[in-house]
Amino acid sequence: MNNLAPIALFTYNRPSHTRQTIEALAKNDLASQSKLFVFSDGAKSSEDEPQVEKVRQYLNNISGFHSTQIIRRDANSGLSRNIIDGVTWLLNDYESVIVLEDDLETHPNFLRYMNHSLKLYAEEPDVVCIHGYVPSIKQRLPETFFIKGADCWGWATWKRGWEIFNPNAQQLLDEIEARNLSRRFNFNNSYHYTSMLRQQVERKIDSWAIRWYASAFLKDKLTLYPNRSFVKNIGFDGSGRHCSDLPVKESGKPMLLNPEQEKIPIIENEKAYKAFVFNYRCQKLRWKLQTISRIFKSKCSCAGFKQVIFNIMQKISTFADKI
Repeated sequence: MNNLAPIALFTYNRPSHTRQTIEALAKNDLASQSKLFVFSDGAKSSEDEPQVEKVRQYLNNISGFHSTQIIRRDANSGLSRNIIDGVTWLLNDYESVIVLEDDLETHPNFLRYMNHSLKLYAEEPDVVCIHGYVPSIKQRLPETFFIKGADCWGWATWKRGWEIFNPNAQQLLDEIEARNLSRRFNFNNSYHYTSMLRQQVERKIDSWAIRWYASAFLKDKLTLYPNRSFVKNIGFDGSGRHCSDLPVKESGKPMLLNPEQEKIPIIENEKAYKAFVFNYRCQKLRWKLQTISRIFKSKCSCAGFKQVIFNIMQKISTFADKI
């Protein structure tokens, strides 16, 4: 038990999501041997207070873990500060930590995969992050693989890994642009990561995750991914402050056949990188097609014509899913 990484769970005002997240986590075969630390953020406004209180009432009665400690913030920290402070606080006492938010439902093998991987790469300074989620990838990939940077949907790191985290978004953006790394940072311009970093600089968003990714990317550090996801994001239903109601295509199979994989060479998998690029582009196409479809449905006056257009859009979207 002493060799297992503590789990940091960050919650706010979604009691239903929090319950799903904790109930799934408790079904992990290592849950009863794991220490759980729940960081419950304070209400941002009086409107949020009832939901925050419901979350805390539920947290008072959770079980299934070796120990549970609830850290209740008196005031609202915001997600970024809550996570940065919480991870930093735990890594003052522990060598590694597993991090979850209140909208991530885990497979029963999640903790075994994370702890095994943390031990496997503990002495590898080029590896700074273990990730439990992977998008639905059509291409055949190895059971585990590395991509440069860091990620944020069910992840883990070591004290040595978190030490490279740079909270200064301006410094990160300046270095990416000075070294002409924007295209690679944006996965061959298939995703808007540089724009997110610029929005962080302009304080239009408050994202710890984009700074974590940029910090690891600029140090040429690597994240380990499984080829099938151990994590499902249940927060894309409009309930969260940092995610909207958007379609997220999950991996078709929820687990590796063996969560305890062998060590692989410490090098970025170029095939996996290109697979991520392809997935991002398909995702962008699906979002555009669904937006067009909604516009046609709302604007077209002729019911028959509207249905024809809608059917065409559905077929195109289905084709995009199969690419």
